Amino acid sequence: MYLKDCIDTGWVSTAGKYVEKFEHMIANFTKARHVVATSSGTAALHAIFSALNIGCDDEVIVPSFTFVGTANAVTYTGATPHFVDIERISLGLDAKKLRKHLKSITTRENAELINCKTGKRIAAIVCVHAFGHPSDLDALSDLSNEFRIPLIEDAAEALGSYYNHKHTGTFGRASILSFNGNKTITTGGGGAILTNDTTLADKLRYLTSTAKEKHQWEFIHQEIGFNYRLPNINAALGCAQMEKLPDFLIQKRKLAKAYKEAFSSIDGVNIFSEPRWAKSNYWLNFLVLETSDVSFRDKSLAALNNAGYGARPAWRPMHLLPMFKTAYRSDLSVTEDMYARIINVPSSSQLSERLPK
Repeated sequence: MYLKDCIDTGWVSTAGKYVEKFEHMIANFTKARHVVATSSGTAALHAIFSALNIGCDDEVIVPSFTFVGTANAVTYTGATPHFVDIERISLGLDAKKLRKHLKSITTRENAELINCKTGKRIAAIVCVHAFGHPSDLDALSDLSNEFRIPLIEDAAEALGSYYNHKHTGTFGRASILSFNGNKTITTGGGGAILTNDTTLADKLRYLTSTAKEKHQWEFIHQEIGFNYRLPNINAALGCAQMEKLPDFLIQKRKLAKAYKEAFSSIDGVNIFSEPRWAKSNYWLNFLVLETSDVSFRDKSLAALNNAGYGARPAWRPMHLLPMFKTAYRSDLSVTEDMYARIINVPSSSQLSERLPK
């Protein structure tokens, strides 16, 4: 119905009623005060960094265990990712380890947190809710306040995930969602920014709309902006998907339970379960092997794929990618160990329909 209306009326581009409707639906679901729909999750992150005046001579704390879009968005501003380790229980940033790391390498100059090793300002912390599982947001919020640097949530995969009954993406200064084709809901391609900061929301809406000033007919731009707004036709698809989101989440958790039961009697492997503080959307289920022998993981991946199951490894850690090999980093032993142990397994909500009744 929504898509047909877009086509029938001709409102398919970035202007149209469904963009605002989609934003309101996300806001109502997550309880975020402001939502700005964007063309992708990566674009959303880039816009946030730009709105916070992050640029050259800055570093942004990022887990090495993440999708490349997180680190790429940092570099788009001229800043440098600063890679840190994760904890096993959530695959999110390890707040205790990060606190120790920051205390050992930073000083404060003119109210700014400076990395003594590089001379660069540490401008933000980005936590990633990996595979939809919430990070320890209380600990990370405390850390953000202690060091006086903003917390940004990369909740690209975490729509429908909750930390202590509060939706992910509503804890930090701002956060992002992704609506890529493989996410819990999709707009074909797209993302969104969530924030409770009205001034920041206004700035983000302005920047993502090519920094165009409001005027009845003139095209006035006072600064460089980005063509990052979500088209109306994609938002229309998002509206239809949001209506189905509660059922998608039920099916996701049903599938996760089935995986856990299926692998409970198999030695040498476990299905990852949500942390104690979380209600996860289980966006992407994964096996955790008891061995960190990469050759065993790769043989298992080959066997699964040869049998017709679309299993995949976790993302290759960012510090192992050639374009980030010189980026500053902390000890990343847990990241490297978990990368060697994880096998992602098919997780579409539609798979639950094939489970025995």
